[in-house]
Amino acid sequence: MSSAWLLPEHIADALPAQARRIEELRRALLDVARGYGCELVMPPLLEHLESLLSGTGSDLNLRTFKLVDQLSGRTLGVRADTTPQVARIDAHLLNRDGVARLCYCGPVLHTRPAGVNATREPLQFGAEIYGHAGLEADLEVQDLALDCLRRAGIGDLAIDLADARIVRGVLAGVPAHAELLHAVVRALAAKDRAALAALAGGFDAATRSALDALLRLYGGADVLDAAERELPKRAPIAAAIADLRLLASHLRATHAEVRIGFDLADLSGYAYYSGPRFALYARAASDALVRGGRYDEVGAVFGRNRPAVGFSLDLKALVALMPPDRAASAIRAPWGEEGELRAAIRRLREQGETVVCVLPGHEHEASEFDCDRELVQAAGRWVVRAL
Repeated sequence: MSSAWLLPEHIADALPAQARRIEELRRALLDVARGYGCELVMPPLLEHLESLLSGTGSDLNLRTFKLVDQLSGRTLGVRADTTPQVARIDAHLLNRDGVARLCYCGPVLHTRPAGVNATREPLQFGAEIYGHAGLEADLEVQDLALDCLRRAGIGDLAIDLADARIVRGVLAGVPAHAELLHAVVRALAAKDRAALAALAGGFDAATRSALDALLRLYGGADVLDAAERELPKRAPIAAAIADLRLLASHLRATHAEVRIGFDLADLSGYAYYSGPRFALYARAASDALVRGGRYDEVGAVFGRNRPAVGFSLDLKALVALMPPDRAASAIRAPWGEEGELRAAIRRLREQGETVVCVLPGHEHEASEFDCDRELVQAAGRWVVRAL
């Protein structure tokens, strides 16, 4: 019999110091997003399953916990990604004609962890722009994502650029069922040459050659030149390469310290991406800290196919990489019922100070707060003095 205090695998409590850092980062990133004009939305944790999964592909379905609603008998899902919910809000509840900039922050739940040390309950923060089809929105989203990592104190950043239209353009017209095409995409993302050769054995020679080229098309700026030479001369592919050149040019001009790479076979993540995509990495992290891009088709199932671009990140993963900080500064105060003491404590708290009252019998206990000052009585008045 397992102990009652044990949690499920890849689920963990956030203890005081970690919880404080997560909450402070949440507030800071929401402030960064607000500085870009983003409005906060709070979708529910669970919805009808068809609403959560419509148009998102099989990967999200496999990551979503399902349960039966005892009120209606319908199947509900606990969200594994917030973007489809925000698309629903934009399409049905806001229903604006112009641009909508939305942000969110809340837990999501995954049936399986993304990696050996990953949590199944990320705290997902994201921002999205609806209603603008031009690359200006993509540029703004990338700027915002980079500013969020900077606010968290994460440096030595690299960005990988890709575009969903390239792989789609290569596979356009291939007579294969959807499951086979999905397997091909997974093999491309994993750079699994053997699996890709086996899966594409029945494709025409030109498609097999282009798929093989995609496995090699990652690295620096010369990747785009090679793509123009080696990939089929199709309009979606040409448009994607041109857009990637523009995005890279903007990044070089405005974020000179960020390393830029390309991985034209990378379609990892959710299946709803429809255009330029990006992933942000830090040298200290083993996986991408941020993933984002354009998903113009995500709102189609809600009856409103609006241009959309955005990104998301896991606050818990980000906090684990942040530089260590000192314990939060605080004022130690004695416990007492005397009116002037209580009034002095209240004034300090109203000024934004943390005041820790020492309860009787616990004078020598430590906490995450660094009490570098104390409230003492001097000349009949309560004053703060350094320790």
